[in-house]
Amino acid sequence: MTTQWSVPAWALLVTLGAVLVVAVTLVAVVRRSSSRAAALAASARSESEALRAQVEAIEHRLAATARATRAADGPEYVITRLGDADDSEGADGERSRDQPVVDGPLFADLVLRESVVQAASLAAGLRRALDPAHLNRIRFEMRRELKRARKQRRADARQARREYEARQRAGEAAGEAAA
Repeated sequence: MTTQWSVPAWALLVTLGAVLVVAVTLVAVVRRSSSRAAALAASARSESEALRAQVEAIEHRLAATARATRAADGPEYVITRLGDADDSEGADGERSRDQPVVDGPLFADLVLRESVVQAASLAAGLRRALDPAHLNRIRFEMRRELKRARKQRRADARQARREYEARQRAGEAAGEAAA
């Protein structure tokens, strides 16, 4: 072996050096990104704990106010009891004024939710009905039913014609026998 390096050996050394530099750079980038990810995860955990504590405080406040209003309101009224015989009616047939009343905002919320649900179901039905695959299926079924109905009408007409001709022959045969 000579002391001179050939060109491919130098190319190999340069390539190995470049790969080594890229590998070291990648390791540094991965370490930096993993430390950033760990910091972000810790931050997210602390934020979620703070939010969880905030939600629990709100739930406790709402539960306390609900308990207070339930205790103040007395018994809850169920809407299914409205048609019972024990509904309070006055002697002259008028309802007494102590019937439960739904607040305006709650009523509006219920009406709007029902309207949104109905609109969404209508939109979904229209989307399905106007789907090209569904329309093609309907056309196919209509054509098939039309062909079946035509075939049935033809068969009924043939059967009626046969019966008519059989009656005609029976009438002619009875007329010849009487003559």
